[in-house]
Amino acid sequence: MKAKAWIPLLLFGLLAVFLARGLQLNPREIPSPLIGKPVPAFELPALHEGQPALTAAALRGRVTVLNVWASWCGPCIEEHPLLVDLARRHPGLNLVGLNYKDDPAQARAWLVKWKDPFTAIGADTKGRAGLDLGVYGVPETFVVDAQGVIRFKHVGPLTAEVLRQKIEPLLGTP
Repeated sequence: MKAKAWIPLLLFGLLAVFLARGLQLNPREIPSPLIGKPVPAFELPALHEGQPALTAAALRGRVTVLNVWASWCGPCIEEHPLLVDLARRHPGLNLVGLNYKDDPAQARAWLVKWKDPFTAIGADTKGRAGLDLGVYGVPETFVVDAQGVIRFKHVGPLTAEVLRQKIEPLLGTP
């Protein structure tokens, strides 16, 4: 057989290797270019009146779980009991919400209905902070270390397994 005859077979084999590798990847683990980098600067008005604005600087000083959510998001309802339980089990946890492209009044009503586990919530009504964080959609969750560096990102609703295996080990608490 001539060398030219092997080219299609080699190309097919190479393509098969790449496809097989792609099938082994977890679509929830979308690599973020922000992992290992500081949280981008932002300043958002507080969702609750009378509270201070939420800034990137407010995420420094202790480990923070930053959850991006919206009242119009069905999967946010699925994961919300896990966030309430996480806050209950880790009383000192800085669990911060970023309310994404939402009507603030609807978001506040949603929190009354489902319970508010957050220590602070910023209202990102235009989605600018979410865009700077590389948010694909809601819900998304980040773990930010005490220096304000993003250490983990999860796309989609949280599960008990993700909390137990990926997030809680980063919290530095038992």
